[in-house]
Amino acid sequence: MNPGSGTLIINIMSEGKAETYEGVYQCTARNERGAAISNNIVVRPSRSPLWTKEKLEPIILQNGQHLVLSCRPPIGLPPPIIFWMDNSFQRLPQSERVSQGLNGDLYFSNVLPEDTREDYICYARFNHTQTIQQKQPISVKVISVDELNDTIAADLSDTEFYGAKPSRERPPTFLTPEGNSSNKEELRGNVLSLECIAEGLPTPIIHWIKEDGTLPINRTFYKNFRKTLQIIHVSEADSGKYQCIAKNALGVIHHTISVTVKAAPYWIVAPRNLVLSPGEDGSLICRPNGNPKPKISWLTNGVPIEIAPDDPSRKIDGDTIIFSNVQERSSAVYQCNASNEYGYLLANAFVNVLAEPPRILTSADTLYQVIANRPALLDCAFFGSPLPTIEWFKGAKGSALREDIYVLHENGTLEIPVAQKDSTGTYTCVARNKLGVAKNEVQLEIKDPTRIIKQPEYAVVQRGGTVSFECKVKHDHTLIPTVMWLKDNGELPDDGRFTVDKDHLVVADVGDDDGGTYTCVANTSLDSVSASAVLSVVAPTPTPAPIYDVPNPPFDLELTNHLDKSVQLSWTPGDDNNSPITKFIIEYEDSMHEAGLWHHQTEVSGIQTTAQLNLSPFVNYSFRVVAVNSIGRSVPSQVSEHYLTKAAEPDKNPTTVEGLGSEPDNLVITWKPLNGFESNGPGLQYKVSWRQKDGDDEWTSVVVANVSKYIVSGTPTFVPYLIKVQALNDVGFAPEPAVVTGHSGEDLPMVAPGNVHVNVVNSTLAEVHWDPVPLKSIRGHLQGYRIYYWKAQNLSKRSKRHIEKKILTFQGSKTHGMLPGLEPFSHYRVNVRVVNGKGEGPASPDKVFNTPEGVPSAPSSLKIVNPTLDSLTLEWEPPGHPNGILTEYTLKYQPINSTHELGPLVDLKIPANKTRWTLKNLNFSTRYKFYFYAQTAAGSGSQITEEGVTTVDEAMASRQVDIATQGWFIGLMCAVALLILILLIVCFIRRNKGGKYPVKEKEDAHADPEIQPMKEDDGTFGEYSDAEDHKPLKKGSRTPSDRTVKKEDSDDSLVDYGEGVNGQFNEDGSFIGQYSGKKEKEPAEGNESSEAPSPVNAMNSFV
Repeated sequence: MNPGSGTLIINIMSEGKAETYEGVYQCTARNERGAAISNNIVVRPSRSPLWTKEKLEPIILQNGQHLVLSCRPPIGLPPPIIFWMDNSFQRLPQSERVSQGLNGDLYFSNVLPEDTREDYICYARFNHTQTIQQKQPISVKVISVDELNDTIAADLSDTEFYGAKPSRERPPTFLTPEGNSSNKEELRGNVLSLECIAEGLPTPIIHWIKEDGTLPINRTFYKNFRKTLQIIHVSEADSGKYQCIAKNALGVIHHTISVTVKAAPYWIVAPRNLVLSPGEDGSLICRPNGNPKPKISWLTNGVPIEIAPDDPSRKIDGDTIIFSNVQERSSAVYQCNASNEYGYLLANAFVNVLAEPPRILTSADTLYQVIANRPALLDCAFFGSPLPTIEWFKGAKGSALREDIYVLHENGTLEIPVAQKDSTGTYTCVARNKLGVAKNEVQLEIKDPTRIIKQPEYAVVQRGGTVSFECKVKHDHTLIPTVMWLKDNGELPDDGRFTVDKDHLVVADVGDDDGGTYTCVANTSLDSVSASAVLSVVAPTPTPAPIYDVPNPPFDLELTNHLDKSVQLSWTPGDDNNSPITKFIIEYEDSMHEAGLWHHQTEVSGIQTTAQLNLSPFVNYSFRVVAVNSIGRSVPSQVSEHYLTKAAEPDKNPTTVEGLGSEPDNLVITWKPLNGFESNGPGLQYKVSWRQKDGDDEWTSVVVANVSKYIVSGTPTFVPYLIKVQALNDVGFAPEPAVVTGHSGEDLPMVAPGNVHVNVVNSTLAEVHWDPVPLKSIRGHLQGYRIYYWKAQNLSKRSKRHIEKKILTFQGSKTHGMLPGLEPFSHYRVNVRVVNGKGEGPASPDKVFNTPEGVPSAPSSLKIVNPTLDSLTLEWEPPGHPNGILTEYTLKYQPINSTHELGPLVDLKIPANKTRWTLKNLNFSTRYKFYFYAQTAAGSGSQITEEGVTTVDEAMASRQVDIATQGWFIGLMCAVALLILILLIVCFIRRNKGGKYPVKEKEDAHADPEIQPMKEDDGTFGEYSDAEDHKPLKKGSRTPSDRTVKKEDSDDSLVDYGEGVNGQFNEDGSFIGQYSGKKEKEPAEGNESSEAPSPVNAMNSFV
């Protein structure tokens, strides 16, 4: 045994055979407080026995049969590793057809001629003895059917006949395991290996499924060409039925393996050391699990607890030892042994009964330095019995630090999750138990983080040029930074062209090899930062013109000088892109109340890089900065850190406070609530106060949640109230609010207006007067007065028909109103009601008034009937609205001559009871215009007009002769036609300059039988074919007004001027045809216009 270590060393090489030391070992450690024991340690020597000598006969089999070559190695400790090789120590190839099983045997699903060999050798390797054992070689010969038949025939007489048949394709069968099902047990935590090897022709394919579940994805593996299924880290959940499926073209077979996962004991709760002070209670828990369930036994100082000295302070309850009112003599080492058939567990637990005042083990006045916005861990290692309680304090008179901001760990460590500048100070750790108190002070300093505020930027430099990378570092003034440059994560080349000063790396005479990534690394004792830029080296190019753009966004936003209602924001400007920055716009976000919404905070000039910002209480601020130049605005900067201002009482009260009742006995107080930004703290509520304005009552108040309405019930009807609403939160009240006046709910008015009387102004207008209603009886806000009026009957018709009532509302306190649009000569009723916010009051008694007569409307109709040679009869309907009693009708009429001139006007009075009147002694065949209207005592109404015509005298009409049949008229028309014909001939002669028209010979071969066009070169006409003399000319042909001629027509053909005329020319060009007008003359209309007197029209008119 090594001195002082308890380690037992056995030197087998010099102290005998290994078998001598085979056995079970256990270590025991003992002192005056107790004894602890180790697990059992089993020592067994490894063994690698030799293979038994055996004679193996050669194996001859037919092509396609299955084959199993057994290995059966000697049993060794530990078991050997099996593999198959040939005489040349080359591993035998394996495939889906040929594979080695878990037991070491070599399986052939079917054999092929290439499987023939004499050196199938199974090797067993024993790792612990570093030896390899070899089985005798196995000879296998695969022959074809013909070879097998020749072998059989040589061994038989001529009288016998046998023949081997070729091996046919066959469905799969399992070589291992056998049968349709099998069982498998495995220990928890081990590797579960399931194997299925099948024979068949063609070679079967193996698949695996779990019948009552799915295979675990991350723990399932397939080996040996999917013939072996392995599941690592098996647990009880992997128990179940697994099925392997072998399939080829001829069939499918299944084998079910029932897997049961057993478990050696393992800990759920292991017993732990226990430190108790005298008189305290405690317990040791030993809770293992396993399959089958482990058996638990307890030992004390290595002795079974049943035979150990009795201790009245302990009690055994299964897997738990319960201690009560322990004393110092109860100190001991307890062992828990949990075992089943697959193994055992042993754990030692020291029960130490001590009475020790607290001791703090951390060194006093330890200084902790932490970078801002990182966690700070302040240690307070302690010891004591009973277990001390730990409290932390900040400063000399600070209160105990609470876990809502800080994290207090069980080992006494105080964690500040996000250390800020105001976390700097002295922290005191206090450990207490009933035996005493211990204190220890530590110091915490918060340092500003090291930042690279001006990072190196990507650069493109021409060969031979100079490049400068800037790396400006900002750090805590108490820390000393070191700045180093790297190229491609390595040291800079040892070259005088590389110059490093405080903030810059300058590379002169740049070459192609200088391209790469340059990194600036700034280190302090507490942190490290870096920034990189890429240098690209290019061939020299002309200098480009400067590019003007909006600024790059500011960066490196920092909040300092944190106060309750202000903070200082600083930033570093981005590149101005050749246009100076004119101003910076600062925006803020309140992530507590309006996350994602940015508001304008302030603006500063473009030369400033800091701003003092005024803040509101209880807002979780974050800021961003936008740079502006003459081109435009930059994109916003990155968001600054968050700053949560302290809560404060509200500094304003709700607005739009109103008091209106919704019912006669309530008062609804409403207001516009404060938003989250205005709340200034958590727990926003409102103090609602009210009292009657004209009474001496005290204020009644109630505090409500963050709502916008409160209803006061049980109030008198429409009473003025003084109202105020004050905001408050968990910190305190807002300033005293302003008092507003409201009213409780209104009710319908009680009294109708009195002394209603009507003054009729004219036949369509009346004025109504009334006395106002007393204010108290209105019981609400006076909205005005409402007049209802309706026509009861018409005085002329005495109709009892009900007319719909009309309503007019007069706002405010008016006591009179006009009723327009009345109907004349009608009987009206009217009443008046007062209106408040609730509705109308009772109606006043109906007042009756009559409108005087008015002028009537026009007669409903007027028509002329039964016209004769000298008379006309008029019929009419009376006016639809007589507006009084009709006194008479007035008829005025006058003749209209053929030039629409009006003759003298005749005025005629007709009694009112007439609806028909006949006018006599009128002129025959004359048109008359009539004007007709009715009259009442008020005057004449609107007129209606109509026109009528007397008939024609038949005797006179018969004396009229149709001028179109007179001879003189026919002669006149013939003369006109002859004159027009002469004019046409003269025109044709003048057009052709007086020359004669030569006539060409008739051309029989001409394709077109129609009239040929005139030649353009000599102006002659083509000749007409005799065969076409009787062909009618086209009708309705006209020369267009623009003097264009259709292509298919002759330019000067007179055929176009006639209809149905057979025209011919003599050889001298003279016209020899005759006009024959076959068109019937149309009747003339007096008001129709004729066509212009063109030659064409003249010819068409000729008859």
